[in-house]
Parts: sequence; C-alpha cells; structure tokens
Amino acid sequence: MKWEELTTQEIEAIDRQTVVVLPIAAVEQHGAHLPLSTDCTIGMHLLETAERRCGADILILPQIKVCCSDHHMDFPGTLSVRHETFLAYAEDILRSVMAHGFTTILVFNSHGGNQAIARVLVDKLGNENRHCRIALLTWWTLAAPELAAVRESGPGGINHACEFETALMLHAAPGTVRTDLIGGMSIAPTADWAEEDMLKPARGTLFRTMKEKSGGSGTVGDPSLASEAKGAAITAAVVDALERVISDLRRMPRG
Repeated sequence: MKWEELTTQEIEAIDRQTVVVLPIAAVEQHGAHLPLSTDCTIGMHLLETAERRCGADILILPQIKVCCSDHHMDFPGTLSVRHETFLAYAEDILRSVMAHGFTTILVFNSHGGNQAIARVLVDKLGNENRHCRIALLTWWTLAAPELAAVRESGPGGINHACEFETALMLHAAPGTVRTDLIGGMSIAPTADWAEEDMLKPARGTLFRTMKEKSGGSGTVGDPSLASEAKGAAITAAVVDALERVISDLRRMPRG
C-alpha cells in the first residue's frame, strides 16, 4: 500500500501496527553510466518488490528523494540538503504519521550519505516516543552476509555506481543505464584504516568528497562486473531479509 494513493477513509481503516515505511534516497551523480535517480529507483524497486509479498503488512510513505549529498556537489546535477534540514523534514513527516496513531515505523535508506543522520532521526524519535517501534535499514547492510556470496569484485569494488548499484539498475530500470559508458575498477587509494565498501565498513572515518574517492570519475568500485541476473539475485536477498524484519516489527511489543 502506498500512503498517498489511499483516501482518508482507507487510511483510517488500517491496523495501527502496520509497518509504515519512510524511503529516503538521493538525487546525485552516479558516474557516466547511471542516472541521478539511481538511489531513488533502487530504493523503490526493493520496497515495491517487498510490497508485493507483504501486502497489507506495509504502508509506504512518499519517498524523500533529495537528501544529504554535499560530498557529491563537485559533479553537475547533484541536489543536496543540509543534515539539519533533512532531520527536521523527516522528523515532521514521521510525527504526522504517529499523530494518526501508527506505532511501527521503518526508515528504509538507499544512500550512504544518509546513514549517520538517519540514525540520529531514529534515536531522537525513538527516545521521545517509547510507545512506538522505530527502526532503520540500509539495503546493503541489511543483507550483507547473503550479498557477500553474490559479489565478484575485490575490496573496494562495491561502493558507488559500482557492481551492485549497476546490477540493480540493469534489473530494475535497464533503459536508464548507459551501457556503453560502463567502465572498469575505479577507486582512489587511501590509508588502510579508511578503506571501505558497502560490505566492508572502514575501521575509522576519514572524510573525503566523492571526487576524491573516485579519482574524479564519480564511480567507486567495478561496474563492469554488473549484470541483470546479479541485480535479480541482489533483489531477492534484500527482499527476503526485509520481509523478515517487517514480520519481526509487527510482532514486537511496544514500549
């Protein structure tokens, strides 16, 4: 179910323990071969696939498309808001949801730059609304063990406009992928303690812009290893894990 497609009477009739999902994404550069909408498309593709399985167990809010992408602003087309702006806006949306009596909220993230402020959002609202269950998922960490079996690239190969994101776009929106512009491995070297990819978090945090990380290409990782079949496998792994979380959230007691 999608929130904005329902009538006010239909919203009124929904079980208040239904999991209400807030998708957060980004409109930002994804190298030469992927559109600015990549994170938005991937996030909604995964949620809509889960919706077909879970039916009335989930209620999907309008996606917040423009989020925290300041580290991509060296590249034309990127849109971004300040962390404080995102926090205030997302918090107000979720306060509206809770004002209507819903008690189970899931923030579903498809952009790396949102992770830190999204944790602040969940901690803040969760502490202030202890009668609710509020959770945060980022798709690649949600299914990390299963996704590790799918990857072919080595360390650093799964990061941005990479093997996984390109594969998902080939599966979800193949007509948007500029296949003739897909390149090979691209990553700028850094200190070993700051090396990271989607499935291998760094041991420390070192701020670098995406221009620095990518060596100027906008791509970090190896998109040449992407395929539609791999995108389907990633989708299946993430949606399986998401379905389990939704089931857990519905059963958990409230504070």
